[in-house]
Amino acid sequence: MNQNIKIDPYGFREYDARWLYEKDINREGITNLGKGLGTQIKIHTKKNNPRVIVGHDYRSYSEEIKIALKKGLISTGCHIEDVGLSLSPMVYFAQFNLDADAVAMITASHNENGWTGVKMGIKKGLTHAPEEMKELKDITLHQRFSTGEGTEKQIKNFQQIYKEDLINKNKIKKKIKAVVACGNGTAGIFAPDVLKGIGCEVIELDCNLDWTFPNYNPNPEDLQMLHAIAKAVKDNKADIGFGFDGDGDRVGVIDDKGNEIFSDKIGLLIARNLSAKHKNSKFIVDVKSTGLYSKDKILLENNCETIYWKTGHSHIKRKVNSEKALAGFEKSGHFFFNQPLGYGFDDGINSAIQICHLLNNQNKMMSEIINELPKTYQTPTMAPFCKDEEKYLVVDELVKQVKEIKSNKTKIDEQVITEVLTVNGIRFSFEDGSWGLIRASSNKPSLVIVTESPTSNDRKKKIFDFIDRLLQKTGKVGEYDQKL
Repeated sequence: MNQNIKIDPYGFREYDARWLYEKDINREGITNLGKGLGTQIKIHTKKNNPRVIVGHDYRSYSEEIKIALKKGLISTGCHIEDVGLSLSPMVYFAQFNLDADAVAMITASHNENGWTGVKMGIKKGLTHAPEEMKELKDITLHQRFSTGEGTEKQIKNFQQIYKEDLINKNKIKKKIKAVVACGNGTAGIFAPDVLKGIGCEVIELDCNLDWTFPNYNPNPEDLQMLHAIAKAVKDNKADIGFGFDGDGDRVGVIDDKGNEIFSDKIGLLIARNLSAKHKNSKFIVDVKSTGLYSKDKILLENNCETIYWKTGHSHIKRKVNSEKALAGFEKSGHFFFNQPLGYGFDDGINSAIQICHLLNNQNKMMSEIINELPKTYQTPTMAPFCKDEEKYLVVDELVKQVKEIKSNKTKIDEQVITEVLTVNGIRFSFEDGSWGLIRASSNKPSLVIVTESPTSNDRKKKIFDFIDRLLQKTGKVGEYDQKL
């Protein structure tokens, strides 16, 4: 590889690409990534000049990275249609609206400043799966590039086309007062307009674009962001609070009393609301999600099936697609709505809209609706540091250990493990319905830990302590991003 080209192989993640710019990748590396992606698109579409939708988020360096990526794509023969400053779901929508062959969105999503990355896909509504990422990595690092003569054009006013598509289908009658927080990320020029457009009264919080993220990182799992929304909800006597991540494909929710509602429980409420009208539907949820789905009386009454699947927006949207599910929900706040509700991809604004429909259909406050669910005690998603080259090995070892504990009927806090699910790391459940999860992060050098108990806060904590002891024994785990 040319010595001027910097591209860390570990940046090719499970289903997208992320690097620290310019520490792990430089502009020349990005151009090579574009060449690799363009070659891959040509292989899969069997077209010499495939049309590729390209957009970028609002970070100080995103536009220059986009220019470098386009240079690589064009050199392979791709015809670029640049929709400008975008959310990831806007780029995905553009592929449907403009009937293009592929997409490439420059974004580091919720990662801190300094990170960059690309979310990409070929088949409409689907982003790269792990096997496609491996293929892209191989083509790029070995420089097996196709050549051709591509072109570029700017698509004007596409932001408005995307907004109007959401607004026109989703008018509501109930006047909902909503705090809309965007952490100064790109969603700030989209979410308030759309929610006002469907009929909400909107209180904006940190919606002006500022790539320094002066208040908190735009991440709806970030406690600082959630606390800021909660305060604004209470101060303004709002009905609901929404928090959007940096590229607008996720949403976090605060109820009218200022309480955070974990996204998996929001998903369950939406599923309940949809199931009355769409009986016999399937719902896909990730392994970090509450155990309440599988036993929910309303879903069962409406003959709906819930399938637990691998965490990660690409995994869930593919499962939603292959199972022809009505919707999919991730604990991280990625929600996926199939026709007639959406196009199958994750869109934080559409998710907020579906929550507004839920409120519109019931003469109750969100705090009352959430209280109708059985009580559970759940940790936030916690991520202890673990090197990219070690994290999967660490998880494999812990899977073995937990399986052995189960088979030996060893008691943890006076209970035995009754069930293990290994579709993504390991999710292990106890007699009382409590469970814990250990998996490797798909996009950062860390593990992911979640626990839940239907019985008590103390029980949730003890399962976390058990997991933490296992982790510390490995000697390969560092500091947590947040801890109980």
